[in-house]
Amino acid sequence: MNGQTFVLKGDLCYSIDRYTTAGVPDGWLVCVDGVWEGVFRALPERYAGLPVLDYTGKLVIPGLVDLHVHAPQYTFRGLGLDLELLDWLDQRAFPEEARYADEDYAAAAYRRFVEEMRRGPNSRACVFATRHVPATEELMDQLEASGLITMVGKVNMDRNAPEALRESSAAGSLRDTAAWLEETRGKYRRTRPILTPRFIPSCTDELLSGLGELRRAWELPVQSHLSENRGEVEWVQQLCPWSSCYGDAYDHFGLFGGALGGTIMAHCVLSGEEEIARMKERDVTVAHCPQSNTNLASGIAPVRRYLEEGLSVGLGSDVAGGNHLSILRAMADAIQVSKLRWRLQDESLRPLTIPEAFWMGTLGGGAFFGKVGTFREGYEADAVVLDDSRLAGPREFSITERLERAIYLLEERDVAAKFVAGTRLFG
Repeated sequence: MNGQTFVLKGDLCYSIDRYTTAGVPDGWLVCVDGVWEGVFRALPERYAGLPVLDYTGKLVIPGLVDLHVHAPQYTFRGLGLDLELLDWLDQRAFPEEARYADEDYAAAAYRRFVEEMRRGPNSRACVFATRHVPATEELMDQLEASGLITMVGKVNMDRNAPEALRESSAAGSLRDTAAWLEETRGKYRRTRPILTPRFIPSCTDELLSGLGELRRAWELPVQSHLSENRGEVEWVQQLCPWSSCYGDAYDHFGLFGGALGGTIMAHCVLSGEEEIARMKERDVTVAHCPQSNTNLASGIAPVRRYLEEGLSVGLGSDVAGGNHLSILRAMADAIQVSKLRWRLQDESLRPLTIPEAFWMGTLGGGAFFGKVGTFREGYEADAVVLDDSRLAGPREFSITERLERAIYLLEERDVAAKFVAGTRLFG
């Protein structure tokens, strides 16, 4: 047996489906070669010889999945959040990202980001870097060493950006992207590249077309932004008057679909009927980022509608549009903003529930990485141990009640242990 074969003992809590959360007190969770064998109320005799990691009294949940985070923005979290999206990009995000041309600055800043990711409850993430190839490779190196499993994108942008961030041409952007893919080919075990056109306003048709060709040649997933803000949506219509909707502009270039590793579109706050139908048809994954949508006054995505349509939906922190990396916080925010949307905008879409928010942050988002996000047999062995003892009161709570309180009240300091694909990161 190897270090990826063991038994966890604790109060287990995980999604069966988006409606149902299971709670198993003093349960046994068996991992063999980095994959779950299942949850047991008593340890079967066949596993009696395995090493046991005893977390009795602590909550054990699947590792959380962040489908949308900007690593270079971590260092200025909490600034400029009285602005709307496009002004915030110009005044805060773009000037900070330009600093990543300095490799020493990038290395120091990314160390802070990666360490908080490693210590927090998130086990996997889809990450935006910047347009700078050396800095992007530095981020990938650090994430690989952390033990997390991530997809990282060198950002593409050849128009409508400050000179320090705008790539000289579509051809140059594509050349740098191809070089980055070659330089990192086969280098990592836990870190994968993902194509990352920042958004339609920052990419010319020539660049988008070339990225579509790169995607087909390399069979790569894609991540970008979609229908986040009114000004942005109107801008896309001006830039791509031939498109029927924002999503159609991506689809035209082969950057909108579940094939070749999948596509994540963050936000989808203002997606209309055609765009929703296209997302469903193409199996596009929605990364719901409730905190940044409120911070930047973008609106509230109709997540209930997406779930009922059967779309793939997960959660994103969207740091630094969001303040917090923890997807526990994103779960709480998703529930809260869904209540506001229901009360103030559309009473036909009932608010999200705790089981649904938990599912989106684990099994829903985890599906983008494969069999990830629950403790069922055959799923990759991601787990987070939460010490919720400081929340204890004069009466006992059920495991699912403890989970609910954890979503609203726990912090990074309460993460007692963490496992990713069977590897123990700490605890």
